[in-house]
Amino acid sequence: MEAREAMKEMRSGAVRPVYVAYGKDRYRMMRFAAFMEETLLKPDERELGVVKMDTVETPLEEVVAEAETPPFFVTRKIIFVKDQTVFAAGGKENGKVTHRTDALLEYLKRPAETSVIVFLVQADKLDERRKLVKSLKSDRVLIPFEELGEHELKQWIVRRAAEQNREISEEAAELLLSRTGNHMQQLASEVDKLCLYAGSGGRIGRGDVELLTASTVEEDVFALIDHIAGMETDKALGLYRRLLGRREEPIKLLALIARQYRIMLQVKELERHSYSPQQMAGQLGLHPYAVKLAADKARRYNVECLGELLSALADLDYRMKTGRIDKELGLELFLLSAGCFHNR
Repeated sequence: MEAREAMKEMRSGAVRPVYVAYGKDRYRMMRFAAFMEETLLKPDERELGVVKMDTVETPLEEVVAEAETPPFFVTRKIIFVKDQTVFAAGGKENGKVTHRTDALLEYLKRPAETSVIVFLVQADKLDERRKLVKSLKSDRVLIPFEELGEHELKQWIVRRAAEQNREISEEAAELLLSRTGNHMQQLASEVDKLCLYAGSGGRIGRGDVELLTASTVEEDVFALIDHIAGMETDKALGLYRRLLGRREEPIKLLALIARQYRIMLQVKELERHSYSPQQMAGQLGLHPYAVKLAADKARRYNVECLGELLSALADLDYRMKTGRIDKELGLELFLLSAGCFHNR
């Protein structure tokens, strides 16, 4: 079952006796848990109506016993159970706690109407070989929280801004994604900060994101490569010195520069074989937006040029690591000469 379907059911008053939430996106999982509290319990019921347990220290039999115990002074209680062993793929039972999974299966034949058990599984996948998982899968109470793709993340950013009566441009949303990645908690915090800055009814543009969010080292390396390709040596050196001022290591910067050139070379090769941007992202293990940026920059180079740049960087890496050249000076000399490689 998808989270949206489960939430729709709850709004209509249909509540299942158990839910199992799992997946990489812990932020949306916790938002789902918060939604359940807000929807199923009145504000004055939440203190007594919420019970928290953990399978690391509590056997399933005690979870079942808690569910069977009538709630005190509230109409319903929600039992949130953090789990890393009972449902998780690769999860191992803690030696101190033995779980009798049949107890939960027996309970579900005649569940208490006043309790809801919600397992919050701290794992990307469930172990579908287990009897308990198979049974609950057939009951349609397993709720996956997979990481959102680029398009879905942009839609989520736009919706979150709209909920606060703000508008955000597509370009601003893309830049925000490139700076925060798909870390939903950080993304939510940054969107809220931008909304506060824009004010009610305001519009968030790329300049606002540039002003209020920190650029990543990878983003600065992209800018460095842009300056090199554009023969803007002064700008390249200025950015390099700012990175050094932030205590970034020259060898790390060299590795990041080489990585970007390597991605650009791989993208050019995959384009030659008619790969789509989405297919490239899957092949290279990158976010689609990162592939899009690399493809845009790769158009300014030919394959031979990229090969020569990577060869020069490999040689410089060796000389820096063996002490044959000062690290800061070595990378600075590369930046001064890199423009000479550009599509020659």
